[in-house]
Amino acid sequence: PADLTRRSVLAGALLAVPTVSLAQADGVVTIVVPYTAGTGIDICARLIGDELQKRRGQSTIVENKPGASGNIGTAYAASRPADGRTLLMIANTFVTNIALFKAVPYDPQASFTPIALVATGALALAIHPQVPAHTAAEFVAYAKSNAGAINYGSPGRGTPQHLAMELLKQAAGINLVHVPYTGSAGVVRDLVGGHVSAMFIPLHTALPLAKDGQIRILAIGSAERTALAPDIPTLMASGLKDFDVDLWYGLLAPANLPGEIADRLNGEINQMLADPRVAEALSKQGLTPQGGPAARLASLIAKDQSRWVGMVKAAGIAAE
Repeated sequence: PADLTRRSVLAGALLAVPTVSLAQADGVVTIVVPYTAGTGIDICARLIGDELQKRRGQSTIVENKPGASGNIGTAYAASRPADGRTLLMIANTFVTNIALFKAVPYDPQASFTPIALVATGALALAIHPQVPAHTAAEFVAYAKSNAGAINYGSPGRGTPQHLAMELLKQAAGINLVHVPYTGSAGVVRDLVGGHVSAMFIPLHTALPLAKDGQIRILAIGSAERTALAPDIPTLMASGLKDFDVDLWYGLLAPANLPGEIADRLNGEINQMLADPRVAEALSKQGLTPQGGPAARLASLIAKDQSRWVGMVKAAGIAAE
């Protein structure tokens, strides 16, 4: 049913593609990525950029502007003219930064024009095999009987993986000790080695480790099961109401982008996301193409901003 719904949304968006020329503006189209090259958000941006260039015959480049947890590049994109030549690829941190930092140089809803939700990636709740749990419910019960004695790792304070586990702690009423790392490689290695007991980890990273018996996947944080691993249950199905934490990527433009340009961009993105080649390329990165109307991304941004601000305040989390 989820796949049918997604295909229906994409098909509807395709019908709405304007018939005007795709290359309305002269010059280069720049997709700003507020993180370093080689990251998931960068890979996603380069795929979209390549497809835009092929379809338009117009030069499209990806410009990496990392720093301040994405705030530098995001502020830069917000300051550019709203003419369709500058786009911004965002991830969850675009919204969570609002909760983590005392001040950020942009407003997630007022500083940009939403274009499209590009893709989502499932996060898996994984544990070291020595932890005596085979389901999320068993893990919660074990954590409750060993309050404060179980640690979990993350790639760093304020990362989606960190916030997902803090949300789990609040939702399940458990007490776990956070061990922040500086990146994913070290924390995944220590989960395999048993130095940390649990973590949220991108599903496509977790699956080969679980297959080799190095970790155990208990559930995913998505609202629905994923085609990547249909046998793995969701945390909501395990009893955690409204628990929905995905990695997600979206495309924005500076605020006040003319509606005609915004609609055309949305149509182009939906066309490429419906292309099996693009879907396959995203799947290799553990991502599922999304698309749909721009309002879908706008709604997600508003929902996540409200949710994470409340959760971060309750947990007393601040950026480093």
